[in-house]
Amino acid sequence: MPDIIQIVTTIDDREAAERMGKRLVGERLVACCQIVGPIRSIYRWKGNVEEADEWCCVMKTRPSLYRQVEGAIKRLHPYEVPEIVATPVSTALPDYARWVESETS
Repeated sequence: MPDIIQIVTTIDDREAAERMGKRLVGERLVACCQIVGPIRSIYRWKGNVEEADEWCCVMKTRPSLYRQVEGAIKRLHPYEVPEIVATPVSTALPDYARWVESETS
């Protein structure tokens, strides 16, 4: 099992998504950040059903860096409560897993 996780967040602005991705990669907190969008999100917020166009950021890193990545996203993110969800990667190309580890060391 590779020692990497995938972290997902969504954000309401493409340029903000790019700035956040560049910052996290530049600080070696994540090996990569793929930005997909716009996507349409429908969610409950403060008792109301809301809809918004968002950009989804999918990042790969080591589990030991999760708290640092979480803190950085919270500082950089405009949302009061940003989505920050991490899932373990159960299987990956070994060379890719080594690359993630080397780029976040």
